[in-house]
Amino acid sequence: MRTAGTLKPLRYMTGPTGAVAQVEGQGEVVLLCSNNYLGLANHPRVVQGAEDALRRYGAGPASVRFIAGTVAIHRQLEDRLAAWVGAEAALSYVSCWNANEGLLPTLTGEGDVIFSDALNHASIIDACRLTRAERVIYRHSDMADLETRLAQAGGERGRIIVTDGVFSMEGDVARLPELVRLARRHDALLVVDDSHGIGVLGPSGRGLAEHFELLGEVDVITGTLGKALSGAAGGFVAASRTVVEYLIQRSRPQLFSNALPPAVAGAALAALEVLAAHPELVGRLHENASYMRSGLRRLGLSPLDGPSAIIPVIVGDTARAMRWGEELYRRGVYVVGFGHPVVPEGQARLRVQVSAAHTREHLDRALEAFALLDRRG
Repeated sequence: MRTAGTLKPLRYMTGPTGAVAQVEGQGEVVLLCSNNYLGLANHPRVVQGAEDALRRYGAGPASVRFIAGTVAIHRQLEDRLAAWVGAEAALSYVSCWNANEGLLPTLTGEGDVIFSDALNHASIIDACRLTRAERVIYRHSDMADLETRLAQAGGERGRIIVTDGVFSMEGDVARLPELVRLARRHDALLVVDDSHGIGVLGPSGRGLAEHFELLGEVDVITGTLGKALSGAAGGFVAASRTVVEYLIQRSRPQLFSNALPPAVAGAALAALEVLAAHPELVGRLHENASYMRSGLRRLGLSPLDGPSAIIPVIVGDTARAMRWGEELYRRGVYVVGFGHPVVPEGQARLRVQVSAAHTREHLDRALEAFALLDRRG
């Protein structure tokens, strides 16, 4: 990988995540590769929420949930998350990866069928692999292909449709109205991983369902606390009370892994409070994304369209994407190049991610660095 120019370096930040960051050996950079969409990772109220929970509950309960690992702040967070995304109940996990792997194998058995979008996140792919269900991959956002495959499943087999809400490498969104319609028509359970949508989509940041005015119409939503909602860690499943209770009883990560640390729950609760009080953060985020996308186009680059805060700039060759990322980094702009196997061969890209915390000055600095890129070869 080093010889091919595709080795991914680890860069050590020496301070908090924000619109800018301090990186060891480099100094200050404009941070355009973070999931800190609302700029809450170092918000004083969010930090205070974590500190308060740490002082009250300690570093952690040192147990799984069903033994001695459930503390009162878990219930507070789960009730708040359920209400936020329009579900009856929610259950926290230590990550959304953990939530997806705890969900799909628990809800499916031999003879069931999972229909998964071709561009779903790796956590969904691995979760599907852990099941005993048949796995059917439908073409990305191709509802005709999905409907054909649903019809072909036949019989009384259990069906689950699973999709990302926002596709992390493309920045586009799932076609939720059609997915809901197909799920109802074919008696399938619809699961949406809205990790890149919550805090980003919808007028108040409730995610993909609010974006399409379909709050309460998605059977199961999984999501993360490690992006817009504090940037720390943690994930959740939001669904009916029956599904959540069944996960408590049977989901292996719940039964065999320690509970979400209280400080993480406290930070996420505070982030939800800030977002509820300041929905204008969502509007500011979208203004920044539009400004950055337009600026890249003016430079002759071709960012992909989409309503999210993810702005992919297709480069083509993996080594070129990595080289451009290094060039930008040397000029004080932190953007990461992605290539195969993260994205298909020949579709390497720079993934630009903006935040509500970025000012126009930050974005202009970044665009100046993009303008200086050596685009030869």
